[in-house]
Amino acid sequence: MQNKKILVAAAGGVMGLLAVLLVRYGNPANMGYCIACFLRDISGGLKLHRAETVQYMRPEILGLITGAFIAAVYTKEHRAVGGSSSLTRFLLAFVSMIGMLVFLGCPVRVALRLAGGDLNAGVGLLGLIAGVFIGVQFLNRGFSLGKSVSQPKVNGYIFPAIAIILLILTLSGASFFAASKTGPGSMHAPVIISAAAGLIAGILVQRARFCTVGGIRDFIMFGDTHLLIGFLSLLVVAFIGNISVGAFKLGFAGQPIAHTDGVWNFLGMALAGTGSTLIGGCPLRQLTAASEGNTDCAVTVFGLIAGAAFAHNFGLAAGPNGVPAAGQAAVLIGLAVVLLTGFAGVYRSKSVPGGVGLGQNG
Repeated sequence: MQNKKILVAAAGGVMGLLAVLLVRYGNPANMGYCIACFLRDISGGLKLHRAETVQYMRPEILGLITGAFIAAVYTKEHRAVGGSSSLTRFLLAFVSMIGMLVFLGCPVRVALRLAGGDLNAGVGLLGLIAGVFIGVQFLNRGFSLGKSVSQPKVNGYIFPAIAIILLILTLSGASFFAASKTGPGSMHAPVIISAAAGLIAGILVQRARFCTVGGIRDFIMFGDTHLLIGFLSLLVVAFIGNISVGAFKLGFAGQPIAHTDGVWNFLGMALAGTGSTLIGGCPLRQLTAASEGNTDCAVTVFGLIAGAAFAHNFGLAAGPNGVPAAGQAAVLIGLAVVLLTGFAGVYRSKSVPGGVGLGQNG
């Protein structure tokens, strides 16, 4: 257990360090390694949405998938499994992404924004904890999405193969992807540096089973700090890094790519926390598990990408000026969806025995 804690702490620390370095090389401030933001950018790069300021094929994500896949194959942990409520996972991921784009970041960016002095992220963190707490109540009452089963090996290779092909195309400078000329999508580190950072992070998070939501969940359920150490390590290292390079700015107002509406910062991350708990982990963990051959998690990632595209095509995502009315309505609808799914999952687990154990995909 001690070695596992050290590995998780190292993974979180390296993620924090890489995030600071990526910002220094060109990534948006306080967004060195945001999974939700980068999946949104990839969604735009693939022309799934029309928001011209957030379109870019982020090599960090493609490299992360590749690194996690290599690590899983090398350690013989790659295994094709699936068939566990894939459509429900897609839906939960879809609405969770809308919550994250109302807050403007995933659980990893909560830590990165806090490490940069953005106190709005503190409100988001409280919302995330509240959301995970709600999700845990369903888990404690037997919530289950069903048991994943073994699948033909080829199924487990499709998701990482897509990512590797996209990474090669991105590294080769393929011009048919959309790329922002202004806004966050236009701000990025050199492609080769971003890809290398992704590879390193992918290997580490696969070996550590790094999961931000899982850390909070396990602490609430069992008092287990194993995964939580990684989240804290990421926060501390990024904080020290930001102080060192003069990128720390304490306050609510004027923070990069953030708004000051506390109610929607809280509710957006509460939605993300509840949804992520029900599907077994944060977006980072979903990416990693999909790279290990879990096709349910691959579908979950596609749900996140689809949610990002929908949020930007229909004006739901927040911006520095706040949260549009449509985004506020979407968060409330999303909360209703995750709560109804939670109640339905509890009911089903009591009616049909043999559900999956906690952490099947987390």
